[in-house]
Amino acid sequence: MSFSYKNVLLVGATSGIGAGLADKFVQEGAKVIAVGRRQDRLDAFVQKHGAAKASAIRYDVTDRDGLDAFVQRVVKENPHLDCVLLNSGMQSMVRLSNPAEVDLDAFHHEINTNFTSVVNLALKFSAVLLKKQTPTALIVTGTHLSIVPSVTMPAYSCSKAALHAFMDCLRRQNQGKSCKFIEINAPAVQTELHDYMGDHGRSLGMPLADFVDQVYPQLQRSEEHTSVGIPLGLSEEDYKSFVGTRQRMFDQLSDLVMARMPL
Repeated sequence: MSFSYKNVLLVGATSGIGAGLADKFVQEGAKVIAVGRRQDRLDAFVQKHGAAKASAIRYDVTDRDGLDAFVQRVVKENPHLDCVLLNSGMQSMVRLSNPAEVDLDAFHHEINTNFTSVVNLALKFSAVLLKKQTPTALIVTGTHLSIVPSVTMPAYSCSKAALHAFMDCLRRQNQGKSCKFIEINAPAVQTELHDYMGDHGRSLGMPLADFVDQVYPQLQRSEEHTSVGIPLGLSEEDYKSFVGTRQRMFDQLSDLVMARMPL
């Protein structure tokens, strides 16, 4: 079965999970509009797949001033856009044990990249996708660390936790509409994300090809809670029980609040 969506905007497509999924979507019959900061990699993607199946736009997700122009260009050039995948992100270790030495600019840049910028794009493109009569999807790349934070990665963990909460709210407030709001809970995957760790960074986690093979069938089925693996070192039974309990509590609270404050 080919991919459910035929015109996919993939933000953060030049490396790692984004690059792996971009190739997979093209192989499964979708046209992919790749977005990233590195023009040489964007050009290589288009050359690899051909202009009939791939196009590219250079854009930095933290460019708030250029956001509206970027969205308008995407919509104008791709009137049949039916899927947006927001994958861009960064990760670092922060020594909170030495708070005076924490680089505040770097800390907040990481949060802006992983959360604020993704929310900006999600809101802009949700407005586009929700107007369409045919099935559409907004997908974000999340992480199991949004549920159980990594003690050495506070900026990354809290930014992804915030994104997870945002997606829960976005999905619930638009329940029953034609657009699916999908979050990928990813494990550690062998990508450039971990290059800051040095030589062993690229060997951390699941091989990218294995991750793509496991996540793609779930995306093909438009599963809004898409998940691969679990956090390193945790019991699968305990983790899945915790996630399930949290989801039930969110649903119960949402039922209560929305009954009193209908949207």
